[in-house]
Amino acid sequence: MAQSDDDTVRYDGSAGGWGSVKGMTKVLLRERSSPGTLDTLARQNKAGGYMCNSCAWGKPAEPHTFEFCENGAKATIWDLTRDRCSPDFFKQHSVTELRGWEDYDLEMQGRLTAPMRYDAATDRYVECSWADAFQGIAAELKQLDPKSVIFYASGKASLETSYLYALLARAYGNNNLPDSSNMCHETTSVALKESIGSPVGTCKLDDFEHCDAMLYFGQNPGTNSPRFLHPLQDAVKRGCKIIVFNPVRETGLLRFVDPQNPLQMATQKPTDLAHMYLQVRPGGDIAAIMGLAKHVLAVDAKRAAAGEPSVLDHGFIDQHTTGFDDFKARVEATGWDEIEHHSGLKRADLEAAADVYVAAEKTIAVYGMGLTQHVHGSQNIQTLVNLMLMRGNIGRQGAGMSPVRGHSNVQGQRTVGISEKPELVPLDKIAEQFGFEPPRDEGHTTVTACEGLKDGSVRAFINLGGNFVRAIPDHGIIEPLWQQQALTVYIATKLNRSHLVHGKASYLLPCLARPEEDIQASGPQSVSIEDSFSHIHGSWGKRTPASDKLLSETAIVAGIAEALLPPNPKLRWRDWTGNYALIRDAIAETYAEQFHDFNERMWEPGGFYRGNKARERIWLTESGKAEFKTPTTLSALGVGEAEGRITLITMRSNDQFNTTIYGHDDRLRGLEGSRMILLINPREMARRNLRAGEMVSLVGDAGDDTHREVRGLKVTPFDLPDGCVGGYYPETNPLVPLWYHDKASKTPASKGVPVRIVSEGGS
Repeated sequence: MAQSDDDTVRYDGSAGGWGSVKGMTKVLLRERSSPGTLDTLARQNKAGGYMCNSCAWGKPAEPHTFEFCENGAKATIWDLTRDRCSPDFFKQHSVTELRGWEDYDLEMQGRLTAPMRYDAATDRYVECSWADAFQGIAAELKQLDPKSVIFYASGKASLETSYLYALLARAYGNNNLPDSSNMCHETTSVALKESIGSPVGTCKLDDFEHCDAMLYFGQNPGTNSPRFLHPLQDAVKRGCKIIVFNPVRETGLLRFVDPQNPLQMATQKPTDLAHMYLQVRPGGDIAAIMGLAKHVLAVDAKRAAAGEPSVLDHGFIDQHTTGFDDFKARVEATGWDEIEHHSGLKRADLEAAADVYVAAEKTIAVYGMGLTQHVHGSQNIQTLVNLMLMRGNIGRQGAGMSPVRGHSNVQGQRTVGISEKPELVPLDKIAEQFGFEPPRDEGHTTVTACEGLKDGSVRAFINLGGNFVRAIPDHGIIEPLWQQQALTVYIATKLNRSHLVHGKASYLLPCLARPEEDIQASGPQSVSIEDSFSHIHGSWGKRTPASDKLLSETAIVAGIAEALLPPNPKLRWRDWTGNYALIRDAIAETYAEQFHDFNERMWEPGGFYRGNKARERIWLTESGKAEFKTPTTLSALGVGEAEGRITLITMRSNDQFNTTIYGHDDRLRGLEGSRMILLINPREMARRNLRAGEMVSLVGDAGDDTHREVRGLKVTPFDLPDGCVGGYYPETNPLVPLWYHDKASKTPASKGVPVRIVSEGGS
């Protein structure tokens, strides 16, 4: 950690390097992991090995010696801890008492070891048998209207489990299948589908070996996908230029020391990554991209006047797209003053960035939740698509759209049926295949499920992993409503906050972690996941389970289904539990084009590619072409500027994966200790008469009548653009209104939250 003359906190080191090694070692020692953990890490993300349950970054066909990153290693070590949260723990602590514990302390109790049910008389979870749990859950669900029950999935569950989970929900009678995508990249699924006909990115991992430039928006690889740093480093070394647009100057996009390079580790001389780093205002990405497009058009016009080759790919535009003229007119009518104001960037910098794009033959657009989590997040993405379409940068090697996903199988879950949108699932095929009529009405998203809690229409919640109550917006409002439900069911590996906010009946069902051996009737079982590049990988768990009372996620889902649903010889729950290969056969029958020969292909090095029509320049849109979508706004924020209002960006730390907190350090930003901090630049501090170390509250300023407040935040000088502050997720989630979400996808707008700063008078 270092501080400048104005007390701004910063990190002068590099991503990777010894800091990464120390971060992993710290967790390894704390969790007292067995020697088997090291074997798991050695096999991690390699063909025939174990697929990391952290992020969804691709798994190369030719892996590094150590094909894991700091956060991936932490996730594995976290799962393989020797600590145990047994029934004895719950005898000692009431649920009411545990609600007062910090998130970190709850998970530090270790792995759950036995199925539990909530006992209202003692206010404790008490051990029960699996048979009693399944029968008890089924008895509660049979009394409820199926439309009132939510089947939520966190994004980690395997393809096999996810497929059965979707079947369970539909056979029960609903499409209420939200997952963590609703809170992060649902905007991608909606925006890309409308623009290019594909709900996922168009790139493959090897495209990064051929691109000449990357336009990099709102994603932090140093913390969220550190294995991405290797392709970034390799690209820069061969001459690729990376232009970063991000409000926060993230170390992972500035400097990288490769922990697998002995020379770099010895010298600690980093590779500089970003060719340009433009700190765009939160919500200013549409304006920034319009500025890039405006300069591209200007250069093209200048070349046309001089009789030089065009910058635009007119052949591609004419043959493969529609809507270009309207977009061009909007760009040309947009003034530079507007662009500079909304983006917070200078015209000269945007023109310089656009010149890099013009000079590059092949460009990849990379983005994360900095684009998706805005009220106009879909327009963020579609304006970026427009820029790529202008030069034919979709549907060829070394170019394309590359959203970076979070949870290890969040994309794969959608692929095999976890979706509230019936039009995205082959329901006719499912009806034929399994002999029941699946519901055809649209199910609940994360947002509408929470709205259902508010109006009383949601009566039960099944959680396949995750920490839903802690992750959602407005959780200060939703959490008290949670206990009005008739039933909550939590399938989990460790204790978290959601488990303590239970329905009238509640079950806590401990499952195997992915690195653990899964023995069923036919022998050891493997599972599969899909990465961000639409490649499918097999995964073997080899470690001894944390308890002999654990069941696999697949067995738990099937156990609930058997107890709940009427007999149906085509729904072979017991056979599927005994042999997961049979589940893969069923997936291959449902999704024949993408998953043919599933069992035979799942061990291919690098995974097998399930295909993407947009990559082939086959556009599954309404028009049959890639569609330029003209933006209606230059700001992705949901509210305008107002005196005293400032924009909050919610952030994750280096010692965190989603709601899982591994520790209280944020090394790559130079921060440590408490997570209750408010990041703000010194200029904004001076304007608002704030002092470093002062304690303040953030109060919601979205314009509705609901009071939202987070207290006890320590003012911390940090390099951010004017007009914004940063705070940690999920601690600042109470400030995100449930209704404040992307217009098209309902993804919470957590990267552009309107707030006010109120001094608490302390220091």
